Amino acid sequence: MSSAMTEQQAFLVLNALPNIGPITLNRLLNELGGDPRAVFTAGAKRLESVQGVGPVISATIAGWREHFDLTKEEARMAKAAAGFITPRDPGYPPLLKEIHDPPIGLYRKGGYDFSQPCIAIVGSRRTTLYGQAVAKKLGAELGRLGFCVVSGLARGIDTAAHEGALSAGGRTAAVLGSGIDIVYPPENLGLYRQIAEQGAILSEFPFGRRADRQSFPMRNRVVAGICEAVVVVETDVNGGSMITARFAGEQGRLIFAVPGRIDQSTSAGCHQLIRDGATLLTSVDDILNELNYLGGLRPRPIPAKATEAGGDVPATGLTATEAKIMACLEGGALAGLDTLVGQTRLSAAEVSAALMMLEIKRRVAKHADGSWEARGSGG
Repeated sequence: MSSAMTEQQAFLVLNALPNIGPITLNRLLNELGGDPRAVFTAGAKRLESVQGVGPVISATIAGWREHFDLTKEEARMAKAAAGFITPRDPGYPPLLKEIHDPPIGLYRKGGYDFSQPCIAIVGSRRTTLYGQAVAKKLGAELGRLGFCVVSGLARGIDTAAHEGALSAGGRTAAVLGSGIDIVYPPENLGLYRQIAEQGAILSEFPFGRRADRQSFPMRNRVVAGICEAVVVVETDVNGGSMITARFAGEQGRLIFAVPGRIDQSTSAGCHQLIRDGATLLTSVDDILNELNYLGGLRPRPIPAKATEAGGDVPATGLTATEAKIMACLEGGALAGLDTLVGQTRLSAAEVSAALMMLEIKRRVAKHADGSWEARGSGG
């Protein structure tokens, strides 16, 4: 019956079957040698020997055609220019494989392959102008530094974070709590298309699946799982972003929270996170410092170049902009931002972005007085 299925098709079918969660699916794959086609050729007795699999699930697998139209799904994917990636594909987010319940596949629009480290920026749909401004600024700065900004395409903070990354020419990825063909909110259709062009749209749900109370938490675990860190900008204590933060904690990710006004309910969740141990975030530097501190604990790709105009990265690993700045710091010289702007004849924004990038690469160190110094070769 499944002999004609490709491995990719088998993953696609398994991912779409009802009432089988990712933990059970991963157990089935592990027990049956990792080939998804083996799940369809195994008998009911063998399937039900796997923890979490009973008669209902084994019957669902045996009668998969009653639950899922593979031909129709592939036609929808082709029409939408969407693909389906599995943990065996190079474009599958590498950190997502580390969580205990990774999706066995993700629908994807857009060509971004998650080769750079990701930072999530999440928050409330009902937000303040302050929250939107912070999210957009953080998205732009992280995008300019080469990070991929991840969020959920929702109104409010999510939208601002995506827009910020795109405004800087950076990468951004949207993880949906619905099928990849459903754009919600509808006013974000233009943003959806931009993200598909410059980054990626992801969903673990089949075409036509509407968002519900079950799909949103599943989406939030993927948002956290993709990323090195999760930044919560604004949320009340019962907001969905609190769920994302909880997943981040369970998955061993860094958690940052932006403080707000004490009389704003949209800041109450962030303040609770800070009380519970999240790192208070006031600038991108807070993220960079934490990532540098934990640099030896988990391998991560380092951005090859910043997204501002700076030229290709030569053998030294520096862009032309970064090399100009390093030349100003030769011989142990100390220099502040204004001095570096004057000496390089670059804009303050270009110098600031390049300094952040050099800090990630551990080529420079910032002093308490705001001046910068080149690190030694062993730094």
